[in-house]
Parts: sequence; C-alpha cells; structure tokens
Amino acid sequence: MAGPAVRRLPVGAESQPGGGTHFRLWAPKRHRVSVVLEAGPGAPAEIGLVPEKGGYFAGMAPEAAPGTHYRYRLDGGKAFPDPASRFQPEGPHGPSEVVDPAAFPWTDEGWQGLTLRGQALYEMHVGTFTREGTWAAAEGELPALADLGVTALEVMPVADFPGRFGWGYDGVSLFAPFHGYGTPDGFRHFVDRAHGLGIGVLLDVVYNHYGPDGCYLREFADQYFCAERRSNWGDTPWFDGPGSRPVREYFLATATCWIGEYHLDGLRLDATQTIRDDSDLHILAELGRCVRAAAPERRTLVINENESQEAALVRPPEQGGYGLDMVWNDDWHHTALVALTGQDEAYFTDYRGGPQEFVSAAKYGFLYQGQWYRWQYQRRGTPAFDLEPARFVHFLANHDQIANLVGGERPDRLSSPGRWRALTALLLLGPQTPMLFQGQEFSASAPFLYFADHHPELARWVEQGRRESLAEFPNLALPEVSATLPAPHDPTAFERCKLDHGERGRPGHREAWLLHRDLLRLRREDPRFNAQRRGGLDGAVLGADAFVLRFFGAAGDDRLLIVNLGRTLHLDPVPEPLLAPPARARWRTLWSSQDPRYGGIGTLDPEAAEMDRTVPNREQPRPRENWRIQGETALVLASEPG
Repeated sequence: MAGPAVRRLPVGAESQPGGGTHFRLWAPKRHRVSVVLEAGPGAPAEIGLVPEKGGYFAGMAPEAAPGTHYRYRLDGGKAFPDPASRFQPEGPHGPSEVVDPAAFPWTDEGWQGLTLRGQALYEMHVGTFTREGTWAAAEGELPALADLGVTALEVMPVADFPGRFGWGYDGVSLFAPFHGYGTPDGFRHFVDRAHGLGIGVLLDVVYNHYGPDGCYLREFADQYFCAERRSNWGDTPWFDGPGSRPVREYFLATATCWIGEYHLDGLRLDATQTIRDDSDLHILAELGRCVRAAAPERRTLVINENESQEAALVRPPEQGGYGLDMVWNDDWHHTALVALTGQDEAYFTDYRGGPQEFVSAAKYGFLYQGQWYRWQYQRRGTPAFDLEPARFVHFLANHDQIANLVGGERPDRLSSPGRWRALTALLLLGPQTPMLFQGQEFSASAPFLYFADHHPELARWVEQGRRESLAEFPNLALPEVSATLPAPHDPTAFERCKLDHGERGRPGHREAWLLHRDLLRLRREDPRFNAQRRGGLDGAVLGADAFVLRFFGAAGDDRLLIVNLGRTLHLDPVPEPLLAPPARARWRTLWSSQDPRYGGIGTLDPEAAEMDRTVPNREQPRPRENWRIQGETALVLASEPG
C-alpha cells in the first residue's frame, strides 16, 4: 500500500519518488474536482480528487509523470489550468504540464548567495535582452556582465502571461516561467550558469494585483480577491479577509517555488505600497521569512519598490521593521533626471537637481523623510537616518522611468555626455547600492518602450490607460507628441527594444562600456568605496552645480569624489575643510570622467594647476588660482604622503 504523498508545496502537481504525480488544489467554492490528463504519460484519463479540510482537494495519478499535460475539471463542468502550474507550454489559457524540478543537475553547490553590501545590480528583461529573447541566448551574455562587474541580476517578472511579449507585470500563472522564454529547465540552466560566474539572480514578482487576462483563480475561490481595494492595475489579493490563510499560503508558496526550485537569490517586490494587509504579521514580513526558509544554505535578498518610501520595510523585526533588505530610492533618480535634462514636470516637480540634494542623498538615502510633497498633496517618506547606505538602491534608469520618457529614449540621449559620465561616477561610487538597466553599460541605441501583446479589446483599454497615465507630463500630453507614442500592442514596439550587444565594441559605445567597467572595478577594489558604512562620508556644496563627497579611511587614506555638473568652477578662496588633505599628505587624481578613453577631453590637475613665479620677494611660486574643477566632470582624488 502506497504511503502518504511527499510534498514540497501545499498546492500544485508534484512528482513522487516512487512514481506517479500527486495533485493538490484549493477550491472551496467547488463540490467535486477531478484532474484531466490530456496528453503525455498517463493520458487520456480523468481521476477524481478527494476533498480535504479547508476546501482542498488532493489525489494521486499513478501514471502521470513529467511531461503530462492536465487541467482540473470543476463540478463536472469546464476544465481549467492549475493555479499552481509549474509550466504552461501553450500559455495561461492552455493545459498545465507536470514538471519535476528535482531532476535538474545543478552544479552550484558552492554558491553561498548574496550579502547586503558589495552588490552591483543589473535590471534585465529577458525578452529584449537579446535578439532571440530566450534564457539560452541571455545565458550567452553572462560572461560579459561578469567582466563588467555586475554581481546580481534583477530579472523583470517572468510569471506566465498571455500573448507573445510583455513586461511581465500582468502575469497570471504565478508559479510558471513565461513559455516564450524557454522551459523551466532553461531558466534553471541560466541561474546555474550565472552562479558559476559569480553572479546572483533575483526575480521581480508581482503580488499587488492580478493580470487582466488568463487569471482563473475566481473559478476556484472568491477569497483570492478583495473588492474594497482594487488598484489602478486590476484586482488585488485579499491577504487579510475572512478565511484568507490559504490565499496567503498560495503567495508564500510562489516565493518558496522560485527560491527553492530555481535556486534564486531573492526577490524584488513590485509596488509594495499597494499591498494592503491589516494582519498582525504583514504579508511582506511573512514573505521575507519565507524566502529565508526556502534557502537556508545561502544568503538571500528581498528588494522593495515602495513609492511611499516606508523605511520600516528594511528595518529588522526587533526594531519594529519587516525584516526585508533593500528599497529602490526614487528620490535619487528623480533629482538626477532633473539635473540631467533640466525638466521638472509631473512627479519630478519636487526636485531641483542641485548639489545639496546629491550630498543629502549620499548621506541619508531618501530625500523625503516626512516633508510635504507638493505633487501628491501630502507628506512623503518616513525617517531613515538609521539605515545602512547599502539598503538604498540607486539608479539612473529602470524599466518604468525610461518608458516614461519621450519615445522610450534612454536618459544618456537626453543629456550631455560629460554630465552623464559625471553622474554615472556618482551612481557607481556612491555608498548606496547601484543598479544599471540593461544596455546602460554600453549606451545602447535601443529604446525601452511599454509593450504588451493583448487581445484587441484589452489592447485598446491598455493603450488608452497608458496615454492617460503619461498625460501627467505636460509635454507628453501635447497632440504632436502623443501622436508619436507607439501602441503597446504593436510588435514593432517590442522589436525596437531588443539590445544589440555587438555595440559594446563599437565607437560611441565602447567608451561607455569602459567607463562602467572601470568604475565598478574601482568600487570593488577600493576599500573606501566598497565599505558602504553609515557615517563613512561627508559632503559639501562647492558651487551652483558642484559638490564634493569625502570618504574617510581608517588611516587618513581618504578619497574625494568631486562632481561638477555645470561650467568650469574656479574656487579661490577655498574655505571648505573637506577639500583639505589629511596631515602630511596631498591629493592625487586617481580617476577622471574626462579620460579620453571614455570620450572625455583630458584632465587638468584641479589643485594649484598653474603656478605664478613672477611674484617678487618669494622663494616659492604661488598658485595663480586655488582650485579649478573642469565643467561637467567627476574626479576621484586620493590622499598620498607628500
């Protein structure tokens, strides 16, 4: 007589050690459930599942095995795909497929995961990262990212969605990787290869709403949906409603699946400000615990996107926090974009792009920690002075922000080369955790547009909603500009976004590649830049467009990062102690954004560059000017004995 089923997760189809497949489903609104084997091992067959407490149904299919295609028949009527399907080979509307994740031959036994400090993130969309848009093709570019200095990939959502292309934020099969990118084992092979190159992999997941097409959860249980909290993006999960424990278990199981079955190193949680839960233990805190438990043998990270900037998300539980790890810092991006482009419309309204904002962000992370925010007519953020710098993720570009610019143009195309290089240096050498968006490292010519392949009726609604959303930018609302915006469902919009990695070796792109590679090496190898310790730096405004950050070393081996986003700055006198060298030392230029290798014009010594020897009665010449900082330049100065 067969023993009890061996299960890793509370729901889904799981292959058994002795053969066969065990199926388990939560369907409290149904009286009878059977599993219909449509193709592959054991098919055709229909097997009734046994009711269990709490609305679950379960049972064995002795002949079903990896490769079997199946659906659940509900109350003798229609059959639907498994809400916990591990693979949808024909998309969310088709049959589910039995997958055995334990059969994959992993080679990453020595991989220990990711620490909080020392990360250089890279946001990636698998469908446009290469021309082919597959896991296998993306895997081929991993050695170049390792050479660049990337330590962790932040992969945009891959939970299966309808259509041929999309960003992934409308996923509906939350356990199954998108069928268009390849098989589940293709994803596993990608992760295994990344780990072999020293690169971690995190997955962007969407727990704040359900996708509008292909979500069959309502056929099984109404409790999945919260009518009172519908978001701008669609129906929302009900994490604290009556009888909601199985709903929570469902989402926690998705996290366990991605971390455990794909050896992922953590998750990026989308728009956590819209995840509502009044339970004693918030679902986000429980998710963090679930991620840790799913990979006890390696270190994991959980990153938040949180527009309202709630610092409690990344505080430890003993300090009243949720125990997560990092949070995107929109404040830094917004002030950087104002500095780069000079535009301050819509949600850029409350930023000036001035040097004090960059100094404050380097020291404290969020710029808004409870002040009044005009754009939203409310206060923004919470105090975050106690947080480690590494907990803030800084970026000059991400998927949303590029797509919100005219024509999906990358911000380096909307700014001067010198200013872009200077802010890139600030991004990659600052104490917070930097993140690049795919192609940024070689100044890719491909834009990044919003694209989504929906059926015609939904496509019209999505296009209309997209235009209404962008209309908050006055320039994008202009008829002559709005008419140029491509329709999200147009396949050419998707095709235009595909990267050409051959560009990184071509003139006009290779310079950007060298810039990013050298800066990431400097960040990795210089102990002042990789320390990321709270209180390890100070900063000062030097002019209308210039500032200095001083990174303090243990033995006076300090570093200066000087950034000038405006015209050449002449400082005389210089009543700023942060520019003074340590005792019995002098400053030496260690790195410059004006290096011709990066497309610069050459670097002049910023201190005492010209000496006046004509002054009478002086044994030593004196400087004609004190400090001269070239326009649109970033410099790294190192102290040395002298």
